[in-house]
Amino acid sequence: MPDLQDGESVEVKGSAKLPYVLKNTGGVYSCTCPAWRNQSVAIERRTCKHLRSYRGEQAEQDRIGGELPARAKPSDSSANSNAPALLLAHTWENDSDLTDWWMSEKLDGVRAYWDGKVFLSRQGNVYHAPDFFVAGLPEVPLDGELWLARKAFQRCVSIVRRQDKSDHWRQIRFLAFDLPTATGPFEERYEALRDSLSSSKPPFAELHQHERCRGLDHLREELARVEALGGEGLMLRQPGSRYEAGRSTTLLKVKTFHDAEARVLEHLPGTGRHKGRLGALDVELADGTRFSIGTGFSDAQREAPPAIGSVVTFRYQELSDRGVPRFPSFVRVQQEAKLATSAPPVEKSSQAVSGKPSGKQTVKPPRAEKVSVSRYFEFVEGNSAKFWEISSQGNEVTVRFGRIGTEGQTQVKSLSDAEAANQHVEKLVGEKTKKGYVETQAAKE
Repeated sequence: MPDLQDGESVEVKGSAKLPYVLKNTGGVYSCTCPAWRNQSVAIERRTCKHLRSYRGEQAEQDRIGGELPARAKPSDSSANSNAPALLLAHTWENDSDLTDWWMSEKLDGVRAYWDGKVFLSRQGNVYHAPDFFVAGLPEVPLDGELWLARKAFQRCVSIVRRQDKSDHWRQIRFLAFDLPTATGPFEERYEALRDSLSSSKPPFAELHQHERCRGLDHLREELARVEALGGEGLMLRQPGSRYEAGRSTTLLKVKTFHDAEARVLEHLPGTGRHKGRLGALDVELADGTRFSIGTGFSDAQREAPPAIGSVVTFRYQELSDRGVPRFPSFVRVQQEAKLATSAPPVEKSSQAVSGKPSGKQTVKPPRAEKVSVSRYFEFVEGNSAKFWEISSQGNEVTVRFGRIGTEGQTQVKSLSDAEAANQHVEKLVGEKTKKGYVETQAAKE
């Protein structure tokens, strides 16, 4: 992980319009973000998510000499005060070695927090589980998933949102994977959870199984196995990690990646610690789809980026409904490759993170506009089942929203330039995630 020498500082991107500044002054690390400034402890014992992300969780824990404080929950006045402080995952972008991490299937169910008496949603709303379902559950908080079966997300939601405590709940299982209020590393919490469930023997709850990841080949094999069964992907937990509220790099979600090629059109300048060198590549697929690749580069590649006009291989998870690759990550430059220029749909061999062929994927021609950013979110809670999608093209930001299953409404806003549009996108995304919207694929079966 990077670090700051005495007297050094660095800018990092945060939720505000301007970047935050991390600084090391005589071994005292500081950040200009509100979370660091507003802590009621001595400045040498303060930390924040920006310092944790930049220096690493363990480095920050060693520095302050004890347990890391829980990350603050959003201060949104509309938030439910009963909302549990859950550990949330980041997406793995092929940028870290997951050997020895704890691996489990990513469940396509409903996240639920058992507070010892009732099940709560991420927003603090009660799931009205029948007495027979909660019988035997321990009187300590549990973190887990209300789950029906693979590819049965909508049926699961329709059951757990009912308020009549019906027998439909007999189809559901609560798969527990953590003890959120317990101290200590994940290994200790997991064993304590196993012991608790073994002694109480709740009929509708069980331990969600984890195993050590033995390396990239093992990760590939397990991902292929789970997806062949209809599963969503994998979750990876860092060994020795603590339970903390909010998104953490100690918990990562892994899905299938595909490889494709694109031509470099422009070098986009970096910000923060990448200021003065490459921030992202503006690239174009053979069918005209234009987007940016901002991850996967080494420091040397950011200093000497692929030439404009060259063809690069990138890795992505899936296509948006506009044909834009999601989570693109740079892989390499194609030394002698030529990018096809034909207008019809281009058929690419899709490739999982395993590097093994997993079928064909048709890259559909985009709509008339060239979209550089496209992100899709859903909110399913109580009687609500809503989607929210945001995309940008140049200095224009387009938002589409409504009930899931409908076309919804569309709003377009023009900003001063492309950079202002990107900042506006990040601001709106931050607001939506604070309200409980979850980024997902464009459609769930």
